[in-house]
Amino acid sequence: MRKLTFGMSVTLDGYIAAPGDDLSWSGGEGRTRRRATSCSSGGPTGWGRRAWRCTGASCGRMSSHWPTADQQPGATPAAIEYARRWRDMPKVVFSSTIDKVDWNARLVTGDAVTEITRLKTEDGGPMDICGATLAGAAMRAGLIDEYVLVTVPVLVGGGTPFFTAQDSWVRLNLVETRTFPGGVLLTRYETRR
Repeated sequence: MRKLTFGMSVTLDGYIAAPGDDLSWSGGEGRTRRRATSCSSGGPTGWGRRAWRCTGASCGRMSSHWPTADQQPGATPAAIEYARRWRDMPKVVFSSTIDKVDWNARLVTGDAVTEITRLKTEDGGPMDICGATLAGAAMRAGLIDEYVLVTVPVLVGGGTPFFTAQDSWVRLNLVETRTFPGGVLLTRYETRR
């Protein structure tokens, strides 16, 4: 069974985007990153390196940033390397509003929980999931094995929460903490089974 991880940059008050889908608080790619993949956010912390062991991502939206991030003026070596890996990584995009995807992606318009369940049973390495709505559905179905929060010390007061409403409690075990410059904190939890 493949491991499924939900991880993203999050504000101290629990949001992945401020009102207006503003990501400028993250110090990374700002508004253009648009919750690309949970493998993402190579940004200032470099935690995106975990994507290099990720063999697939399930995405609610595709990013307009990562496909050409390595060609942008001022791109850091980490962003260049991550952009190249992101393009090569197999991705599944769940959407009812688009009809075409690029960048080594496959579009699924049907039931996301059914497809994620099927993907978890396939052979292969770990998978990541992104987007609060898609991850919320996977959480309610008990499909997420690990949560990675990269907490940026900023309060935005509202926006898109990292965690959506759940039907029941999810018990977790803390497995890792790391601090980065600027007070950024990575915490990694595994779901108790």
